[in-house]
Amino acid sequence: MSSYNRSLYLRYADALRHPGHFSTAISEFFAKDANINVVHPFNEIQSADAFFLKFMAPLQQAFEGLYRRDHIFMTGQFEGKDWISSTGYYVGRFTKDWIGIKATDTLCYLRYGEFHQVKNGKVVESYIYLDIPELMIACNEWPLKMGPGKSRGYTGLIQGPATRDGVVARASDPNEGQSSYEIVTNMLNKLATKDEAWRPYWHENMMWYGPGAFGSFIGIDEFASFQVPFESQFDGWSGGAKNNGMTKHFTRFGDGNYTCSGGWPSLTGINVKSFLGQAPSQERVFMRVCDWWRRENELLV
Repeated sequence: MSSYNRSLYLRYADALRHPGHFSTAISEFFAKDANINVVHPFNEIQSADAFFLKFMAPLQQAFEGLYRRDHIFMTGQFEGKDWISSTGYYVGRFTKDWIGIKATDTLCYLRYGEFHQVKNGKVVESYIYLDIPELMIACNEWPLKMGPGKSRGYTGLIQGPATRDGVVARASDPNEGQSSYEIVTNMLNKLATKDEAWRPYWHENMMWYGPGAFGSFIGIDEFASFQVPFESQFDGWSGGAKNNGMTKHFTRFGDGNYTCSGGWPSLTGINVKSFLGQAPSQERVFMRVCDWWRRENELLV
């Protein structure tokens, strides 16, 4: 991963750190014909210009004073390709309805996570996740009270990493990045095991910041109260690290103490139990997934 790829994103992030017309920053960051995938209802967007017109401009119109703050930024390689990843919040005053969500005329936060493949100094492929349910919950628009676990957990604004070092602005020790990558990969391979073999990879007081509809949890037992019921709602529950022939991670890499991964889709299984208030369909479902982890020594925290 070249230092130019790191600076490419840092310039883009700096341009979005204050309100303004973001079209120039977008055209300088993305290749003209970039394939940009954004969560539903946006989905596949072809070209940087279309991304601005279909996503960014309407978002700016709905959120007065819109700007962006990063909590994590990292770079790396996966299967010979260069990747950038970041997560944080869009911030603004929600003054106009957006994608069917009623404006509150108050300060609101929209959590985002992004993965960008870089080639020849431009982003050519992107996967952009937005926690729209979390925004709906904050606006009293989310219709469900339950989550997939025993409780929905905490919903609300998520702080950045406790160590305040999530924005990896300079090249990190590659050995540390490889260690982070390996512990996450090994942990993922232990998910959906009867003996919960993923537990030894985590600190006892770990934090899991889930999407708004699922909630966030503190402590390994509280996390298990979500994860184990969640897995049981799908027969053959399998993630993107499992080589199941149906889903995969489009990227997974480490940078210093941080690791990220994404799949579009990543999780799959046959829906055999009620899920988020919906009766079991007995059909195979697929889920788009994004994750970021922080490692301290030999444990994920």
